[in-house]
Amino acid sequence: MSEANAITVDVVSDVVCPWCFIGQKRLDKAIAAAGDVEVHVRWRPFQLDPTIPPQGKDRHDYMLAKFGSDERIREIHARIEPLGDAEGISFAFDAIKVAPNTLDAHRLIRWAGAAGEDVQNRLVRRLFQLNFEEGVNIGDHTVLVEAAREAGMDAAVVETLLPSDADVEAVRTEIATASRMGITGVPCFLLEDKYAVMGAQDADTLADAIRQVAAAKARGELEKVV
Repeated sequence: MSEANAITVDVVSDVVCPWCFIGQKRLDKAIAAAGDVEVHVRWRPFQLDPTIPPQGKDRHDYMLAKFGSDERIREIHARIEPLGDAEGISFAFDAIKVAPNTLDAHRLIRWAGAAGEDVQNRLVRRLFQLNFEEGVNIGDHTVLVEAAREAGMDAAVVETLLPSDADVEAVRTEIATASRMGITGVPCFLLEDKYAVMGAQDADTLADAIRQVAAAKARGELEKVV
């Protein structure tokens, strides 16, 4: 397949964002529907709440402080759950006991990217599953090491790196860059670094954007898409 018919999609997301999990599923569908366009996906960091301490917070208390009442929390979950069902996601919000700080998860995703696009995609999917479907604390280093192993990474290397400061500043810089670009919510899909699709758009919208950007790139007219 020619490089002219290949595009890169950078997905700015946080692994504790339910809309990002929905967006990941819809992106998969969009790529499948985009015909002969070759799509390379890269995952970029964003933190919904970087103020959460490294050990995390009790999720119920955290949500209560954020939304004010159990009724409001239930309403939010009830709105998201059927959308998840439609994408094959079994959201288990009540099983999530810890609201984690996701900085270490994003460091791991960065390292997975260095190991290969497929490895990174497998890891991101696994982190979404662990958090939202299994209620596992993805701020826990033991959990992250096992997720890395499952994704095909060198778990021993990850186990050594996580307690260090390796790539902490690099990830924070990437998050700051996204903020400077005007990204205030996620997911955000950046196509060829030129065209942004904000939010968990439906698969048809994403597929159409992928085809349009690929066609413009093939014609050498990508600047006109912006």
